Amino acid sequence: MQLDILVKGGVLPDGRRADVAIRDGRIAEIAPSIDAPAQETFDAAGCLVSAPFVDPHFHMDATLSWGNPRINASGTLLEGIALWGELKARLTPEAVAERALSYCDWAVSQGLLAIRSHVDVCDDRLVGVEALLAVKETVRSYLDLQLVAFPQDGFYRDPRARANLLRALDLGVDVVGGIPHFERTMEEGRASVTELCEIADARGLPVDLHCDETDDPLSRHIEQLIFETTRLGLEGRVSGSHLTSMHSMDNYYVSKLLPLMAEAGVAAIPNPLVNIVLQGRHDTYPKRRGLTRVPEMRAHGIRVGWGQDCVLDPWYSLGKADMLDVAFMGLHVAQMTSPAEMRACFAMVTEENAAILGLEGYGLERGAIASLVVLDAGDPIEAIRLRAERRFVISKGRVVARKARVASRLSLPGRPAEVDLRLAPGG
Repeated sequence: MQLDILVKGGVLPDGRRADVAIRDGRIAEIAPSIDAPAQETFDAAGCLVSAPFVDPHFHMDATLSWGNPRINASGTLLEGIALWGELKARLTPEAVAERALSYCDWAVSQGLLAIRSHVDVCDDRLVGVEALLAVKETVRSYLDLQLVAFPQDGFYRDPRARANLLRALDLGVDVVGGIPHFERTMEEGRASVTELCEIADARGLPVDLHCDETDDPLSRHIEQLIFETTRLGLEGRVSGSHLTSMHSMDNYYVSKLLPLMAEAGVAAIPNPLVNIVLQGRHDTYPKRRGLTRVPEMRAHGIRVGWGQDCVLDPWYSLGKADMLDVAFMGLHVAQMTSPAEMRACFAMVTEENAAILGLEGYGLERGAIASLVVLDAGDPIEAIRLRAERRFVISKGRVVARKARVASRLSLPGRPAEVDLRLAPGG
């Protein structure tokens, strides 16, 4: 039987050289050599063949809105929230959908084929919810989009938030979100964690809270999230995003906290690009960078995935939907520079994030959904070092993006005509 696509001569993340055969939207075979007729055959030529990138934390309702209505002058989280409040009142479903679809185009070009996006529900019109539910359907054939009902202005602090969150879930939003550290008091924050987890339990939904996204070492809502996860039997369905206060917490307290987090199966989603930009803004020197304790979490067996968080919005003025940028920054800030740790950073934007999102059929194995990316690199470490170009992107058995390899041509006496930054075997 004829194959739909045959990718030949690639290198898998574990170092094996292999061909990948695709038929009927699934991986039909992975083997050292496959000789079979195919409608399209791609020569990977020693390039890295990986499962697609996955982003477990993003804000698609705000993306690509940078500068509208103004720029975040202080660069702080709180001014970003205030600025978003100004913009939110002027949003239309059409504008949100147009920006979101443009971002999805960027994502596909970068091999990013699954995104979990928080969507603000503190707006009686639910403009973002309406727009992103429509976008989710539009992109379904090539990009998996999960939506989180996110009460940006506080589940209790905003009098409309609770009712609107429930409405959003009724409309089909996938995950229960929250922001306990933004409530008026620590006690209200603690209570919001309890109620949000109870809502998720009653509806059979995952939980993903913006948790302790602050420099305050006494912001400890992650402890309550761990407790509720165990009390309600939500193990494996709960994520704590950001967790930046842990950067500043007492070490003895953290030594108690991390084993409990591992026991409850609560995942962590730090967002290195945005965390290190927003945190520590009130410090002089030494200045905290705010990234949570990633190596220590991993040592305790806690699942950790890198998130993008923001691109060109009130909180972050850069970005291009490239999860290799995220892994590159995370590697540096977390000081994960051994070969094993650098490979782990690649896994944290692919398979680890896929596990956090609960993606079915993800991966490079026979029978998996045929979504993959061919990168102009010889291995995962080189892919991060170069933020490698995506040669081909295949989503659900269909080629959705391709880019010719272009080398820089030099004009230097006695030197080669072309320069190649690749060093790994196969480069």
